[in-house]
Amino acid sequence: MDAIAIKHNDEIIDLQTADVLGIEGEPIELNNSSDSLEVLRHSTAHLMAQAIKSLYTNAKFFVGPVVKEGFYYDFKVDEEIGSGDLKKIEKQMINLAKKKFEIERYEISMEEAKLKFGNDELKLDVLNRIPDTKVSIYKQGDFEDLCRGPHLPNVRHIRFFKLTKIAGAYRGGDSKNEMLTRIYGIAFADKESLKAHMVMLAEAEKRDHRKIGNEMKLFTFREEVGAGFPIWLPNGARMRSRLEDLLFRAHRKRGYEPVRGPEMLRSDLWRRSGHYQNYGENMYFTEIDEIEFGVKPMNCVGHIKVYEHDLRSYRDLPLKYFEYGVVHRHEMTGALHGLFRVREFTQDDAHIFCTPDQIEEQIVEVVDFADKIMKTFEFDYKMMISTKPEKAVGDDKVWDIATDALKKAMDKNSLPYTIDEGGGAFYGPKIDIKIADAIGREWQCGTIQLDFNLPERFELEYSGDSNDKIQPVMIHRAILGSFERFIGILTEHYAGEFPMFIAPTQVAIVPIAETHNAYAKEIADKLMDFGADTEIFNKNESLNKRIRTAEKGRVPMIIVLGDEEVEHRSIAVRDRRSREQYNLSESEFIALIQTKINEVHF
Repeated sequence: MDAIAIKHNDEIIDLQTADVLGIEGEPIELNNSSDSLEVLRHSTAHLMAQAIKSLYTNAKFFVGPVVKEGFYYDFKVDEEIGSGDLKKIEKQMINLAKKKFEIERYEISMEEAKLKFGNDELKLDVLNRIPDTKVSIYKQGDFEDLCRGPHLPNVRHIRFFKLTKIAGAYRGGDSKNEMLTRIYGIAFADKESLKAHMVMLAEAEKRDHRKIGNEMKLFTFREEVGAGFPIWLPNGARMRSRLEDLLFRAHRKRGYEPVRGPEMLRSDLWRRSGHYQNYGENMYFTEIDEIEFGVKPMNCVGHIKVYEHDLRSYRDLPLKYFEYGVVHRHEMTGALHGLFRVREFTQDDAHIFCTPDQIEEQIVEVVDFADKIMKTFEFDYKMMISTKPEKAVGDDKVWDIATDALKKAMDKNSLPYTIDEGGGAFYGPKIDIKIADAIGREWQCGTIQLDFNLPERFELEYSGDSNDKIQPVMIHRAILGSFERFIGILTEHYAGEFPMFIAPTQVAIVPIAETHNAYAKEIADKLMDFGADTEIFNKNESLNKRIRTAEKGRVPMIIVLGDEEVEHRSIAVRDRRSREQYNLSESEFIALIQTKINEVHF
């Protein structure tokens, strides 16, 4: 198969550019590799824009990047475009691809570009965001647009694609700007992969945590409260509390001490940490007594203050602090998405202060902790070491030491990982934990960050065995990432059919008649005594309707109580997870529920 691009020094370069510059590299063929799909999807985005331009001649285009879920283009037209128009645009894309336009690239100066696009305010906005003195333009047929590339050599390679949804998006992600139309799409190298992806998307739509969260009454968002601020309803709060309790015990078992820092700290602390300079655009600030305070986007500074509270010796280390820390981050309105991207969330955050010699054992212990949690929830996962980003604090030498320490800990213990160049936190490299859910989607979840910089900035120290002062190493660690995001992922992973040990309501009790209410209450009290959440469905409704209501709430275990159950002290069980119905004695049923709510292994 012919190449569609080349790879040179880890950079994908389209064939035309490589030919002009005389660059040679590894050929990239048209397949479903990440490099090939990047080129294919980039060009499919331009084909979509060309189709839109041919159907809506007044269309103006902003940007059209490749993203994790495929590609999109932001644009505006005078007409109203809805989801019903996607088929029409797809059909026009097919017609244009059949014309086999060559995709050509040329460069012009920034001044020429501003003259060329002088009547297009969206293109001028794009140009004003580009620092270069020259820009590249890609042309196919009568359509052209600003773009860095890379692109296919010809539109004929674009065959298997689908436009997946239409949405609104603020220009540049800023809610102060105008709302543009955004169309998302996906493309693959073969028909089978496209079909499999569309089946996955259909399943993902059924599992959407916002839909299931509404059906199960887990959480809600209210416009008058503010975008990105979830409200936990009783069902969701019960599930969340159960998850918090399980993690609390698991942390204590591993030697972590619970702490709690304030949600606002003076801005001079954020300047000292480097957050103000490197993360300030994501923070909220306020003034108290004419002193500026920053609402915390992370918990590390509060934990540093706990460490500073006492004199420390090498005999005290490692010190492990954990906190369910409520943090606030300024996310663009267009980026908000259910529980996955919010402005207020709670991290299962921890910080380990240790000696350099303890780094390896602590990293391995955290990875083991994460492994047990992921396996308990039936997630496959992989780990990635993320290195120094462009925006960072600290000396390169310190970063190299920290990055090497992470690699050595992983290598020595035969823990597999990949490298994400430039993906680290601004204060240190990190291990990211990516999980795969029941339908194969990947999610960024936990993180383990190694930090020599903040201990240096805050002049942290401990006494060595010769009473000398030594700087500790700081490990930042969150395994779930945040309760909000993790519960959103769990909801979609299980499609709301949560394991009994975290289900919002674990047992639904349905008395057939009023005369059975007393036995129902007795069973509920016995279950609640050891922490099983129950709900008695005894409204003045038909028996079938009450059972259906419990099933709609995805309650794992439904028990129906009538004369026979009262007389024989027995339980008629409808097990939603196993899809079975059976009868147990009261004592057998109590023992079964006790076992099920304790089947957790982290």
